[in-house]
This record gives sequence, structure tokens and C-alpha cells, in this order.
Amino acid sequence: MQETCFDEVVELITTDDPRYKREAYLFLREALDFTQKLIARENQGQTRHVSGQELLEGIRQYALQEFGPMSATVLEEWGVHGCRDFGEIVFNMVETGLLAKTRTDRREDFEGGYDFTEAFRKPFLPKGKLPQPAKQPAG
Repeated sequence: MQETCFDEVVELITTDDPRYKREAYLFLREALDFTQKLIARENQGQTRHVSGQELLEGIRQYALQEFGPMSATVLEEWGVHGCRDFGEIVFNMVETGLLAKTRTDRREDFEGGYDFTEAFRKPFLPKGKLPQPAKQPAG
């Protein structure tokens, strides 16, 4: 898809659904490319459809690579506060023809992916600042 067409469609999407900034859509497209390359590497160069859970993992890795300890802050600035938001963005793109889906792909595939604090903040916390597990009551 040509860049101008993509930009025009994203402009329409963000006008209709202003929850997420334009940058979130651009990031998701780049994260999908990143994920497809990871999968192709694992499958001797063969590409295939990416599941919602695979895309979430690719998004996590790509965000950490691109933004490091600022990952959660950047995503939240774009309106993305959890994995469910990635599903909304994906399906906004599907509904406008920017992405394709299979018959089994659903928005719900993005629910319960990972906690943003665990995925994006915890890897950068100093060892002494990691949350301590709750103590079990004696008895």
C-alpha cells in the first residue's frame, strides 16, 4: 500500500475514532512488519498469518527495542493503555482495508495479553525497586 494512501486512511480512521493518535497506527504497522520478520526467521523464511497473541509479543519486543524504558509512556501518550487497545487499532485498520484478517481473528484475541507495567516498565526497574511478592499469612 502506498504511503499516501495509508496516511489518508489513517487520517479518516482517527477522525472517526479519535481514541488513538496517528502515531499508534504507524507504530502498529511497523510492529507487524517486525513480527512477520521474526516469524519468517523461525520458519526458514516462510511468512504466514500472524495471530493476535503473536502480534502482541512482537509489539512488546518492538516497543522495547524502539523506546526502551519510555515504551509505556509513549504508548499511553498515543492513547494505548493496554493490549485491548492494540486490538481496537488492528480492527480499525481491518475495517478500512489496511490489514486483512482470517475468519477466526477477533478483537478478543488481544484481551488478556500482558500487563503494561510488567511488559514495559519492569524490565528497566533497578533490582531494589522491583515489586516484592505479597507475604502469605502464617498459619
